[in-house]
Amino acid sequence: MAGSASRRLPYHVADTIKGWIVDRQLMPGDRLPSEAELMETLDVSKGTIRESTRVLEAQGLVVTRTGPGGGVFVCKMSEAKATSLLSHYFYFQDISIRDIYQIRLALEPELAASLAGKVGAEDLARLRASLHSYATAAPDMETERQQHIDSLRFHEMLAELAGGNPLLSFIIRFTVQMLSDLTVYRRLYEPGDHQIGPTGCQYHARVLDAIEAGDADLARELMREHMLSAQAVMNDNEAQVRRGFLAD
Repeated sequence: MAGSASRRLPYHVADTIKGWIVDRQLMPGDRLPSEAELMETLDVSKGTIRESTRVLEAQGLVVTRTGPGGGVFVCKMSEAKATSLLSHYFYFQDISIRDIYQIRLALEPELAASLAGKVGAEDLARLRASLHSYATAAPDMETERQQHIDSLRFHEMLAELAGGNPLLSFIIRFTVQMLSDLTVYRRLYEPGDHQIGPTGCQYHARVLDAIEAGDADLARELMREHMLSAQAVMNDNEAQVRRGFLAD
């Protein structure tokens, strides 16, 4: 029991330091107290402080710099790091297309509605320009794979415009990234439905028209239709790939 408690202590101390960072409203770039100060304040050994620092570094919350002016500094976790950590959690779980679209159906129509009349001309032009890469049928499997990725990037771009709710924006981008990874890792583009790109492109263009016109209800309904259509195709692709795997 004592050994187990000693192994947990660095994690407990790391949590205490995180609370300390929040209480003092430290910002990225701010320096933590010295090792000696932390040892005295938290009444723990040098080894525990160093192990706790390694825990916080692994979590992407602090960075250690050596040399003159060095020390342990608060750092802002990148979205890529946060996405990577969450992806590792789901890596060994059997996430399905249905699981992902359950979230997308709940969130993305509301995102589209919330953007109606609020997207500037420059962003609308950028979004419309992104449609070109999947506007026509894919001539081969590699192009089809890239079209899947490009069409999902459109949804990430929309989520990036949800400036008032960073949590909503992150959840949608993370979910879309998981779907993109799932498509590539499980080769769900291989059944070769070459019209999925152009079909998605048409929906995306109509959603943008509704957003530009400020019609929240239409933007919501079009995005919902798009999600249901895409889910049906992806469910079928997933079933075909699984049948092929079992046949092998």
